[in-house]
Amino acid sequence: MPPRLGLLLLRRLLSSSTSSPAPADAPRPTDPALLLRLCTILYQHQQAPDEKLNRRLSALPLPTAPADLRELFLQASARFPLSWRPVHRLLVHLSARHSGASGGGGFPHSPATAARLLDVLAKSGNIDLLHSTLFSLPRNLLSAAALRAAVRGLAPAREVGKVAAIVTLFPECHHDRILTFVTDVACSEPCRLPDVAEKAIKRAEHRHGVSRTARCDDLLVVAYCREGSLADACRVWNGMERRGLEPGGAAYQEIVVTMFKNNRPVDAMKVFDGMRRSGVRDDGGRCCRAVVSWLCKDGKVWGAYMVLAEMVKRGVEVEGEVLGDLVYGLMARRRVREGYMVFHGVKEKDIALYHGLMKGLLRIKRAGEATEVFREMITRGCEPNMHTYIMLLQGHLGKRGRKGRDPLVNFESIFVGGLVKAGKTLQATKFVERTMWGGVNVPRFDYNKFLYYFSNEEGALMFEEAGKRLKEVGLVDLADILSTYGERMTTRDRRRRAMNGLLESVQDVCC
Repeated sequence: MPPRLGLLLLRRLLSSSTSSPAPADAPRPTDPALLLRLCTILYQHQQAPDEKLNRRLSALPLPTAPADLRELFLQASARFPLSWRPVHRLLVHLSARHSGASGGGGFPHSPATAARLLDVLAKSGNIDLLHSTLFSLPRNLLSAAALRAAVRGLAPAREVGKVAAIVTLFPECHHDRILTFVTDVACSEPCRLPDVAEKAIKRAEHRHGVSRTARCDDLLVVAYCREGSLADACRVWNGMERRGLEPGGAAYQEIVVTMFKNNRPVDAMKVFDGMRRSGVRDDGGRCCRAVVSWLCKDGKVWGAYMVLAEMVKRGVEVEGEVLGDLVYGLMARRRVREGYMVFHGVKEKDIALYHGLMKGLLRIKRAGEATEVFREMITRGCEPNMHTYIMLLQGHLGKRGRKGRDPLVNFESIFVGGLVKAGKTLQATKFVERTMWGGVNVPRFDYNKFLYYFSNEEGALMFEEAGKRLKEVGLVDLADILSTYGERMTTRDRRRRAMNGLLESVQDVCC
């Protein structure tokens, strides 16, 4: 071969190998009339014999280009998100038609069409067809969305062996990563099946030789804790220690919070101290915030101060919710001056900080001061929410309602009478019986439902009238709470106007 010709061939080979592949043709828009006719046939003849359905579908002017076929399949399957039969029969027809027309290997799948097919099969509950389709698809079509759809269909059916066999679809070097992905999907929304994930991990270890990672056990611990099963979470935790795996920050946080919820603060603090000694990174200080909040709720303010000082030393941002819990803990221990010092030491106060102060004042029976904080909160432009009003009403009237000084304007006349006016006579009868016979046990009054019953324009007039009557008998604080709710929160339009006013004031301050 002449040297000049060989040089030209070498240049052409290099240019063809380094050039980017040509982009696929964009699919043309699907005809709406054709799509409607196709979906009608699939729905009406989904139980018909194959010959009859194929004759009907063959009469339609279906596209022949692979990109147009994929777009048609995606559009049609979107009309049947929970029915596998129309989608599957359409796929069989398109595969036979494309294979016979072009001599190819069936329907020209893409990662998007494969994921959509598996999603429909999973949501319809056809587990056998889902499993066979998953293992028949080429490996280059199995995307993260396809695997997620397959696991969400197999895990609720408790098909442990089939879930564990997903790792065999990929090379051995990727088995650990695929097992972690499967565990994540099975333990998160909407599955929330940590027991199935744990059994699948054990099955993959014994049958396929896959070794679990620390991330798998972290996901199991978090899922068991959120499910409320502390014993299973501790079992997985102890197994990690035996295998020499170090738990992550998310696992530490969930197990600490769960132990606090189960009234085991000593064990929770031991786990938290172990986290600090082992040097595990607390992403964003979430575990420290949870510890501070729970210590303040338990009244252990000194320990909360220590953890808070450690957060400040490490440069972790202290949120208003944590400071609100600290203020509440100080108020609950009757360290009022210290609580006010922490409250006034914060320059930018949010609603969580105000709630912590008000809840602490209500805890020590200072409802008047809590109402003053409520007025200051509105004056400073911090908009209250439903929890603010319910908390103040419970602080003034109690969880079961207190009789007022005036027999015409008190708990029975406003709230119990309001239930009768709203048509809730059964709930009102319980409180009437308690008035007549003091020994009758009545449940706590649901202020949330009462406010919901009168969240309309008629309720706005009622709250305004009740506020006037309460002021006449000297109950100014309770009158301000009800009248403010009537002005700001009774209807959706009023809530929007209140929030828009808050946003406008914030924008004015920023300008």
